[in-house]
Amino acid sequence: MQRSNGARLFPLFIILIIVALLIAAVISIGRAVFNAGQNGGEETVLVDRGREALLKTDLARSVSMTVRGPIVAQENFTSYRVTVSPTERTMDIFKGYLEERTGGKTLDNNSRAYEEFVHALDKANMMKANNKADDEDINDLRGICASGYLYEFAVLNNAQEVEKLWTSTCEGSIGTLNASKDQLSGLFLEQVPGSNDLVPFRQSPMLRF
Repeated sequence: MQRSNGARLFPLFIILIIVALLIAAVISIGRAVFNAGQNGGEETVLVDRGREALLKTDLARSVSMTVRGPIVAQENFTSYRVTVSPTERTMDIFKGYLEERTGGKTLDNNSRAYEEFVHALDKANMMKANNKADDEDINDLRGICASGYLYEFAVLNNAQEVEKLWTSTCEGSIGTLNASKDQLSGLFLEQVPGSNDLVPFRQSPMLRF
């Protein structure tokens, strides 16, 4: 009698195991789909937030590109910044890590020109970020690409950064920008006639390590 009951319970036991495994598989698949959708949503939020800030054209808005040279002695370190707003275009040349201004140029601008410019930057994906853009560690730029050149592209409101993405010429430090730095750099430099003569260094097209 006991053997008969055991024989009846064994198939039931197997069925319960199979059902439990199926439930676990469904839950696992559901979690994977949810996480994928959530990560995609985060990237979309980053893009939308950046584009929204970029395309605002009120007088308090501006955009900038900062290019930092190799990390060398204080006396030899150089960088430059191009800033464009609805009222002016400025290129600043700096020496040293405290950004002592050693040269540059400032020109007038107007709202129509600024509107065209930021839409050109948008078409070049200036605010297209990769999915690591909100990672605090990756946005710590101290010591990044020490032998190469660091590019920072920012949207500002009342001269305060509201969105910033970066990249570099070092293969191991691609940064948070998911766009062509060369295309964006060209657009910024074209805003200041004669800018190529002001750039304090000439970047090599070779990637650095």
